[in-house]
Amino acid sequence: MSGSILGDIFKISTWGESHGKALGVVIDGCPAGLKISEADIQKDLDRRKPGQSPFATPRKEGDEVEILSGIFEGKTTGTPISMIIFNKNQKSKDYSALKDVYRPAQSDYSYDLKYGFRDHRGSGRASGRETAARVAAGAIAKKILAALDVKITAYTSSIGPIKINPENYDEDYIMNNFLYMPDPEALKEAESYLKKLIEKNNSSGGTIECIVENIPEGLGDPVFDKADGLLARSIMSIGAVKGIEIGSGFEAGEMTGYEHNDFYRYNEGEINKVTNNAGGTLGGITDGSEILLKAAVKPTPSIEKTQKAVNKTGENIELNIHGRHDPVIVPRAVVVVESMTALTLVDLLLKNMSSRMEYVKSV
Repeated sequence: MSGSILGDIFKISTWGESHGKALGVVIDGCPAGLKISEADIQKDLDRRKPGQSPFATPRKEGDEVEILSGIFEGKTTGTPISMIIFNKNQKSKDYSALKDVYRPAQSDYSYDLKYGFRDHRGSGRASGRETAARVAAGAIAKKILAALDVKITAYTSSIGPIKINPENYDEDYIMNNFLYMPDPEALKEAESYLKKLIEKNNSSGGTIECIVENIPEGLGDPVFDKADGLLARSIMSIGAVKGIEIGSGFEAGEMTGYEHNDFYRYNEGEINKVTNNAGGTLGGITDGSEILLKAAVKPTPSIEKTQKAVNKTGENIELNIHGRHDPVIVPRAVVVVESMTALTLVDLLLKNMSSRMEYVKSV
């Protein structure tokens, strides 16, 4: 199986399965001299780990990261950084009855079609648990960006039909609730909505918005390596994500050119945009304004509500999936979107060092 490597200069390679012995990541191309510790990485892993709220799977995993290489005396050495997260609370027997079943909206059928074989224990490599390795790598990428005063803020913007009100936006509130919503009123509605779904053995989808501030201009290359294109690729690589918008996104299809165009104004030696419908890129190159993106996350497919399915022998069956599953994936995916955004931007920053002779000479 290929496809587990991301990046050109700042590269990550993730490995491991949901019910295997461990998950991990190797980072190649991280500059030397970056201050980093396991505690820095653990902060983000704690945001993603299961078993923390009534709206997350009850699977109990500490998700404790161990750095195996690439760090010495609290700083990166410039050599490959290897990190491991051991699985400690697998219940593989919960999946034994599903060994020969193709579950709706899961990777079971497609994996069998491609490989003729699959790890049926919690979806193996296709499990959302794989994202723990991404978050560990993303924590290091965010450390690099923080050194450049680049700030990434991601949050839950909707749960099912419940959407936040921009007028109620409170950034400080994001980290103070289980759903990572910045709107106290929307939070109450979302919690009530989810509780009703749980009673009906059902699940919900939602959306995640991400804002990047202070990103340098000039990142991204025409034609196939556009900054927004690479961000879209990274975010869409998250298994539960089914759509992404940059800037005005799909609303652009309903706007006129006059409405959508971001007009310029010159003020005190700077060129500024009046609006940001482009979402921070023009021609696939960052223009120095905020990067705005939104990801659509599908409902958790593993639900106890009766579903129509088939098995390997071609029988039509009625399926009720039991076990430990999230009634909503969105809150735990917030930090994953943040991490994938950071990983993409760090790679773009390092690649941009070769775009001009003066950049090369300044090294």
